[in-house]
Formats: sequence, structure tokens, C-alpha cells
Amino acid sequence: MRSLSGKKVVVVGLGASGEAAARLCKRLGARVLANDARPRDKAEATAKALEADGIEFALGHHDVDLLAADLVVVSPGVPRLPFLAEAERRGARVVSEIELASWYVEAPIAAIGGTNGKSTTTELCAALAATTGRPVFAGGNLGTPLAQAVLDGDRGVSRDGLAVVEVSSFQVERVAGFRPRAAVVLNVTPDHLDRYPSFEAYAQAKGNAFRAQGVGDFAIVPHGDELCLRLAALSGGALLTVDGPAPAAVGIEGDTLVDRRSSVTLPLSRFHLEGRHNLQNLCAAWAAAVALGADPRRFAEAVDAFRGLPHRTALVAEIAGVRYYDDSKGTNVGASVTALLGLAEPRGVLIAGGRDKGGSYAPLVAALAEKGRALVTIGEAGPAIAAAAAGAVPTEHASSMDDAVERAARLAQRGDAVLLSPACSSYDMFKDYKDRGDRFVAAVRAKERA
Repeated sequence: MRSLSGKKVVVVGLGASGEAAARLCKRLGARVLANDARPRDKAEATAKALEADGIEFALGHHDVDLLAADLVVVSPGVPRLPFLAEAERRGARVVSEIELASWYVEAPIAAIGGTNGKSTTTELCAALAATTGRPVFAGGNLGTPLAQAVLDGDRGVSRDGLAVVEVSSFQVERVAGFRPRAAVVLNVTPDHLDRYPSFEAYAQAKGNAFRAQGVGDFAIVPHGDELCLRLAALSGGALLTVDGPAPAAVGIEGDTLVDRRSSVTLPLSRFHLEGRHNLQNLCAAWAAAVALGADPRRFAEAVDAFRGLPHRTALVAEIAGVRYYDDSKGTNVGASVTALLGLAEPRGVLIAGGRDKGGSYAPLVAALAEKGRALVTIGEAGPAIAAAAAGAVPTEHASSMDDAVERAARLAQRGDAVLLSPACSSYDMFKDYKDRGDRFVAAVRAKERA
């Protein structure tokens, strides 16, 4: 449905993605109705902006009768609500924002998915893709929605450029024609079980990024990851595995990255991100950038210049022989396990807790038993994490982030790390994961000055 002229389109959910989708449909000549459960007084700025663009809206409720339309576009923040299922039963075509936007993108797309590591890999892939000299858009779940990039034209996604798009499970729940040249799933571990009925349903959502791929496309997954390999089998493109021995396309041999298809190698001394998991991210970004047409012989300087993203196992300071790392973006158990086990230090004091997202803390307890010096818990989930970890490591509960840093510093020994990797969302104590990470950094800096 590339032509929307004269069509009725309903956009459900008016976050950044939904607002961009509504404007894109309007520009394409559709009659657009924007729908959000928030009342007018909670969405006043958005409502005024939509009115100025000639877009109608219905706020404060969801009603299946609103969805009598040629097309329904659902924002990623909107779950599988009953009224959407009823609209589909009545014959409505319901798609995601990223599906809609992809219909109007002529540039080759690399879609970076997985539970953990997506943002770092997206930015790293974009940096490698930029060595082609072509304009590169990096966004999606990370930053600018793809629909907004289409609206922005050559300032967003140039037809002569490349697009590297982070995709969440929410974004690819409702895709049919979304066809990335390179689709990456880095890992799948339990997350968002408050939205999905089962882990399998969550995993299948991740795998949707592969479904429309065909000849000339590439499905990129970690070597030996049986679940990711099963999802990649949905692709009609070529399978590339990474971060393993041959036949993995890109892997680590000693202190060197090896691209086995081109025989290009890179000393890992030129890669500056902490943690073993970031080597897998590098391998995946490398393979995806090559799939987009980049020449790996030009990658060394881009890798050397890349310094990662805030709040992703970022070194904050070293105080009295203890290194402090901010991994506030570790919002699920799998991410925190990866960060803890990936520490270069022999032991770590973990700061964890927040708002529980469902699932078991058993993998985190196993990682603590292997690598932990101690555990400091915070937030609503603190007591549950402490109970799960009883007997594995010494555990204390902190009342604030400042208190958590003080307790962690006292429990750590010289040569250890203190790692903030909460395994939970942040909304019980903080505005978001960035606010949580900023508070941790501030507490560490204050201790450094003391």
C-alpha cells in the first residue's frame, strides 16, 4: 500500500513514532485520524501540533469503531490491545510504524535487533558504514523514528545513502514487507514478559525482522546460538554467523578480529569498549556494514575512533584501586549477566534493582556466584533480588544511589569493579535509565573528590 492518497489512515499511539507516522501519512495524501488513550490535557502539545497540520484526533479512549480505515498504524509503545485484535478480525490492515516507513525507504537497511547490545551495535555499524562515503542514517528505536527520517528526506534517509536501524520487538510485531538488507539478532534473553504471554512469543517477535528477506539479503546471528539460528531460519537470505570459529564470517582469534571472507584483520588494541560482549557487538556490526557494501579494509580508523554510548558499561572512575562502571542501560537480567561476566576485573560488586519486569533472577545469581564480590540492591525489586541471591554473595540494601555507591565502595577490594547494572527498569526511583546512570556518575564523582 505505497499509495496513501485519499486513503483513511488511523495512527494509534502518539509518542514520537506515532506522531511522525501521522505526519508522514498526511504528507502522502491520506486522511489521518490520530488516536491516543491519553486525555487532551495530557497530550496538549501534540494535539495542537497535529491540528496545525490538519490531522484529526481522538484522545482519551480506544474504540474499535475508530479503526474502520484503509490502514491502521500502531506505535511501538501500544501493546496488543483487544480493540486492535477485533479490528483485525473485522478485516483492518494493522502495521507498525517501522513497516509503514520502510515502504518509502530506497536506501539499503541494516536492522539491528536482540535483547541487549542493540544501541551500541547500531551506532558502531553506522560508523563503519560511513566509511563508504555515503550518507548514513542511524535511528529507529535509538533516537529518530524511521518515519521521521522519511519525512526529513535527504536530511534523514537519503536515497543514495544507507540506513542502520535499531529495532525492538515492539517495532517488528506487525511487519510483513519490512525487508532489511542485513538483519541482525544479537541475542534473545527474557525481557518484557509483562507484555508478552511467554518467552517464546517474545522471541518470535524478534525473529520477524528476518521474515521478508530474500536473495541478496543477509541474516546475521551469533555462532552457536541455537535460538538465534532458529529465528534466522525464517530468512530467505544468506546466513552469516559471527563471533565464533570458522565457518563464522567474522570472529575473534586471540587479540585479533578476523574477517574470514575478505581475510582482513584488526588488532583488538584498536577497539576501546569494555566487556567481552562488546566484541560480539563489533563482529555483528562489522558483518552488517559489509553486507551494506562497506569495504572492511577501511574500518580500522572508524573502530579506533568509536567510544561507545553513555550508560553501557562505561568506565566512570578508578578510586583506591577500584574501577566504577555505569551500565544503567542494563534493564533486564540478561544484560546484567553479560555486563558482570564481561568485566576485565576478577570480581565485581554489583548494584542492581528497580522495577521488576518479570522473569527469574536465577541467571543473575549464577553470575554473582562466579564473578561477584558482593551485591547492593536498590528499589522495589531489591528485596526479591536479595532473596534470590541469599548465600551466593554478601548482600546489602541501599536507600538511594548515593548510599548504594558508598556501600559498594566499602564492600569492594582493590582490583575489583563496582558495576551499576540494575537488571530492572528505572521507573520506581528515577525518570529513566539515563537519570539513574547520571545519579550513579554523580555519586562516584563526589566520592572521587572526597
